[in-house]
Amino acid sequence: MPGDRGHDPRRRRAVRQRRGQGQCSAQQVCPACRHQHQRRRRWQRRSASAFAWHPLAQLPAGDVSLIPAWFRWPLRAPAGIDADLWDEVRKATPWLGSLDPERDRTLQTLSARFLHEKTITPLAGLELDAIARVQLAALCCLPLIRFGADGLRGWSQLLVYPDAFRVQRSHVDAAGILHEYEDDLIGESWEAGPLVLSWADVQADLADPQAGFCVAVHEMAHKLDALDGSMDGTPPLPHAWHRQWATDFQDEYDDFCQQVDAGRDTGIDPYAAESPEEFFAVASEYHFSAPQLLDAQLPRVAGHLRRFYGTAT
Repeated sequence: MPGDRGHDPRRRRAVRQRRGQGQCSAQQVCPACRHQHQRRRRWQRRSASAFAWHPLAQLPAGDVSLIPAWFRWPLRAPAGIDADLWDEVRKATPWLGSLDPERDRTLQTLSARFLHEKTITPLAGLELDAIARVQLAALCCLPLIRFGADGLRGWSQLLVYPDAFRVQRSHVDAAGILHEYEDDLIGESWEAGPLVLSWADVQADLADPQAGFCVAVHEMAHKLDALDGSMDGTPPLPHAWHRQWATDFQDEYDDFCQQVDAGRDTGIDPYAAESPEEFFAVASEYHFSAPQLLDAQLPRVAGHLRRFYGTAT
C-alpha cells in the first residue's frame, strides 16, 4: 500500500481512474505510450433504429423514473434502515442533510436495497462500522434518487481500501513491446465488476463538500454510463433526449478541452478533458458538490444533469 500522501486535490484527481474492460484509456498506460491512444472521442449519436429494441426509447423525454416498472427484475424487498442509524448518517454526510423529505425517503430506500444486494468488503485491515456502511451505500445511491434502483444492475461488490490503492498494469504497445507499471488509484469502476473506493478519500470529500470532489459519485456515474452497453459519457436515455445530450455535451466538452489545452483556468477540474466518460463523471461530482460552479462553467451540461439526477439538494 502507498503511504499517506495527504489529500491534495491535484493528487486525488491525478490518481482517480476508471478501468474499462476491453479498452485502454490514455491515463492507464505508461507515459511513453500515451501518444499512441486517442485521448478524446466524440459523443455517439445513435440512430433511431439503435433504440428500437430498448424500452427507454419508448419513454417520454421527461419520464421519471427513467426505466419502466415492468423492465425491473423481481427482488425480495430489503429490510429498512433503522431510523436512528439513518439520522446519524444524515448528520455525518453533508449532501444528505439538505434533501427534502421525499428525496430523503427515496435515498433511504435505495440505500437499503444497496445494502441488501451488494457485498461491502473492507480491505487491508480496514474496519467499517454500521454507520460507515450505510454512509457508503447512501453516497453510491445519491446519483440514483431520480434514476431508481435499476442503476444498481450489473455488479455485486463494493471494495473499500483504507487509502489510495496500488494496482499492477500492463500494456503492449504498437511495436509489440510489453510495458508493466503500477498505478495509485483512489477509485475504480469495472463495467461488469466491482466498484472500488478509497475510504480516506471518501472522508476527504465529506470534509470539504463544496470542493467539487465526490469519488463515490464519480465511480457510480461510470456504472450508470455503462448500463447501455457503452462507456461513452451518456447513460441510458430516451432517444430524443440522447440526441440533445450528445449535442450539448459535445459542444461544451470541445470548448472545455480547448481551454485546458490553452492552459486556462477552467474552474472545473481539467481531468474532465481526458475523455467523454470522464467529462460526464467529473461533471456529476460538481453537480452534487459545486452545482453553482458547474452551472456557471458548463450551463448546458448542468441543465442535463439537473434533469437526470434531480436538483443537487
